[in-house]
Amino acid sequence: LKGPQGTLFGRNTTGGAILLVPKKPTDRLEGYVEGSYGRYSQRRFQAVLNAPLSDTFKIRAGVDWNKRDGYLKNNSGIGPKAYRDVNYVAARLSVLADLTPDLENYTVFSYSDSDTKGDAPKLQFCDRAAAAAFPGTAAFLDSVGQGFLIGISSWRYLGCAQLDRQAARGDGFWGVETNIENPRQKIEQWQVINTTTWQASDNLTIKNIASYSEYREIANFTLWSDNFITPPGAPFAGVWLPPVGAPALFKGITLFKGNKGPTTAQWTFTEELQFQGEAAAGRLKWQAGFYIEISKPLSFNSHLVDIFATCSDVYTPVCTYPFAAFGAGQISDDSTKDYFNDKGIYAQATYDITDRLSMTGGFRYTWDKQRDLAQRLSIIQVAPGVLASVCQPSVDPATGALTPTVFPTTPSDCDVTRRIKSSRPTWTIDLAYKPTDDIMIYVKWSRGYRMGSITSNSIGYETVGPEKVDTYEIGAKTSFRGAVPGYLNITGFYNDFRNQQLTVNTVVSQAFLSRIPPAAPNINAGKSRMWGVEVDGSIRPFEGFKLDAAYTYLNTKLLEFTPPPLPAFYDSLISAVIVGGPLPLSPKHRVNVSANYTLPLDEGIGRITFGVTYVHTSSSVGSTPEASPAYLLRGYDLVNLNASWEDMFGQPIDLSFFMTNTTNVKRILYPMQAFGNLGVDGGHVNEPRMWGFRLKWRFGE
Repeated sequence: LKGPQGTLFGRNTTGGAILLVPKKPTDRLEGYVEGSYGRYSQRRFQAVLNAPLSDTFKIRAGVDWNKRDGYLKNNSGIGPKAYRDVNYVAARLSVLADLTPDLENYTVFSYSDSDTKGDAPKLQFCDRAAAAAFPGTAAFLDSVGQGFLIGISSWRYLGCAQLDRQAARGDGFWGVETNIENPRQKIEQWQVINTTTWQASDNLTIKNIASYSEYREIANFTLWSDNFITPPGAPFAGVWLPPVGAPALFKGITLFKGNKGPTTAQWTFTEELQFQGEAAAGRLKWQAGFYIEISKPLSFNSHLVDIFATCSDVYTPVCTYPFAAFGAGQISDDSTKDYFNDKGIYAQATYDITDRLSMTGGFRYTWDKQRDLAQRLSIIQVAPGVLASVCQPSVDPATGALTPTVFPTTPSDCDVTRRIKSSRPTWTIDLAYKPTDDIMIYVKWSRGYRMGSITSNSIGYETVGPEKVDTYEIGAKTSFRGAVPGYLNITGFYNDFRNQQLTVNTVVSQAFLSRIPPAAPNINAGKSRMWGVEVDGSIRPFEGFKLDAAYTYLNTKLLEFTPPPLPAFYDSLISAVIVGGPLPLSPKHRVNVSANYTLPLDEGIGRITFGVTYVHTSSSVGSTPEASPAYLLRGYDLVNLNASWEDMFGQPIDLSFFMTNTTNVKRILYPMQAFGNLGVDGGHVNEPRMWGFRLKWRFGE
């Protein structure tokens, strides 16, 4: 569902919605067992059983286990040998009960547990000019703030040394060098959804949808994949740089699970009551309802952040602060509790003015509230070998000044509570005309709204307000029959964003380095527009062959950037977008072509199909040039292959083969934007070529 949503069901969105609908239990006793094996020792097992326990009671159960080695090779000798692995188990149980001929109760239980080493970005660029100048000229050493400048220059020097090591080893595109000993990303979640549907009359259906879910995550990872080691022959080793070869002598930013709970632990309850009906002899179809979502913490969302320090045990902590003399180095102990309360009422109706002309109108009003309790401390070195805990500073909203340094007697002395709320109407109006049974032409206008948010670790910019968008759309949907059947759809659209939420990077002033951690807050600073054209179609030129194609042209531009006032503890804000430039991760051109051919074979042999998918995506920006040398994400072409043999020799057995990224394209998905802080940069990379086989056995009626 494209564009703003919320007048038909569920939550409101500004960018569309995707419906994931598990298959309902049926009245057949059937199921399947499937096993897969692929590259990087991928092993996957899936099984499903559908069983009617009575005429009115049916169940469907499924399990999915998937494990694969990581493809990002870690060459530091510290921590795991590889990142980006897969290791999860998931299960689902669906229960369908026909309580009466007009009353149905449908419950879905789901559970998943993923436990991996997580991701690691790849360093690809460094500031060679600054590295070559280290430790600089006499003018450099005599300049104001020479300690800070030496520290900054040191980071760039060591970053280039790491890149040189990587190149000398021949690490390759999917090689990294990162020094966190126990990286982890563990996500455990479960959910129960109950839907009760009552066919109250021929023209009225009442549906109630209630759900409860819990989500827990533990995350230990390094933000920039740095492993800075002083190389042999380094100037001033042991003076401005630690001794030669000292492992992991300097770390950028590393995140760990906190002391007070998982990284994230939240429960969410939703309740939605829908009314659906018809009137005017079926010419009017309508739906209305209300939606409520409540989310609260299961515990503190807690994490420790090692910022420009080197800790063998971040929990004790046992740390050294190599650059404390330069004003850098601390441990941030952040714990928050987030409370959300979102409500909405909505209605949408379609009226057939004639047999060919119809109008759809929808309206929603949404109320959003968020409350955040933040308990944030910093562990800093106040003297050589002397550590102290202080409350991380907050900003006086009236004056913009930082609170004085507080040495707490208990962690609760650092508690800060923030609240935001907003409410907005949203709507959609759609006029559709069908000149023939195979052609529909439509025009549409929708208003969308996204609530604000609270991010307590973005000091000075802890809250961001709501944004809104107006979308205008005109299009045609067509189908054609005859010797070459198929369809063709075309849509033109224009989106107008106001008070847009944009991400910026903060540059902390030298005098505040030990008190203010770097941040990437969202701020209301933008006004932008995007317009484009989407075309998609499909044809079957002859028996057994199907060709699908889609093309999108997208033109985006930031029209205004008006940031809020700059606090004194920041030197500047670096926007990920420049005025007059395109929005990040918005390629102008995207082409997707898929072809599938089924061989004309006897049914006793089975159904053999070969397929190929080609995807072209043009270049786009990931940030501004000032934020990252990796700001320009180059275009790429992907080719994926698949082949399947269903009902092998008339048996309920299917065999398939798949290969993704067949040509082994190498690309950065999005940049790290660490250049302003470390003088090095790179980004998160894509998957290499993957392939595998699947064998499936179906059983039952």
